[in-house]
Amino acid sequence: MAAISAADVAKLRRVTLAGMMDCKKALEESGGDFDKAIAIIRKKGQAVASKRADKEATEGVVLAKVTTDNRLGALIVLNSETDFVAKNAEFISLATKILDVALAGNPADLEGLKSLSMDGGKVGDKVVEYVGIIGEKLELSYYEKIEAAHVQAYIHPGNRLATLVGFTKAGLDTQIYKDVAMQVAAMSPVAVDKDDVPPAIIAQEIEIGKEQARRDGKPENMLEKIAQGKLGKFFRESTLLNQDFVKDNKMTIKQYLESADKGLTISAFRRVTLNL
Repeated sequence: MAAISAADVAKLRRVTLAGMMDCKKALEESGGDFDKAIAIIRKKGQAVASKRADKEATEGVVLAKVTTDNRLGALIVLNSETDFVAKNAEFISLATKILDVALAGNPADLEGLKSLSMDGGKVGDKVVEYVGIIGEKLELSYYEKIEAAHVQAYIHPGNRLATLVGFTKAGLDTQIYKDVAMQVAAMSPVAVDKDDVPPAIIAQEIEIGKEQARRDGKPENMLEKIAQGKLGKFFRESTLLNQDFVKDNKMTIKQYLESADKGLTISAFRRVTLNL
């Protein structure tokens, strides 16, 4: 059997992030062949992933970031089984690295992100490898991007809620962009404006309004009108441009943006949260 030095073990650990004993065993099994030892570590990750396939990965982190020119933003969710792992430095480092790959590669969708190269393999395969390293089921479950004149990211403390907002104009006071990204986090709008609300949600709100009015004893011929009134209130409270600005409820977000720069508006936003 080839002599395995502490330096060899340390080198393999730096490359794979696996535990010291796992690295030592892999080197012994490979007869000291470094590349074979890496393959053994990877196979172990796949084996652990298979064993834990039926587990639920409902914890994790939600991260968002933009490119240095602020024209592209990406948001990802990397799930784990436990909150303990979600706070682990290696787990957060993996999520951050995946996010950087997303910004650099600008894939069209989640499957495209999983197929991008990272550290000598593909992103999806690397997540599987980390299952063996960390010992829990991990899942890269969400990826979205926004491209705009200016994109702003916000991550709420704790890495369980993040937002991206795309704006139609760049070069303004950064506080304006930050205020809106935090508004999205705090107020959870369903759409940018009322015309962007999906028809299914509108139909649902009308039915809710009718049912509430019916329970209040209102006559049947008045239900539609009452429901439409409630729908208007829903648009004001649940569409971003029409919401009251949380830092000054005397103006809406639309008015706040226009006061900062005439014609400034929002092209898109994303808000993703784990159970809070």
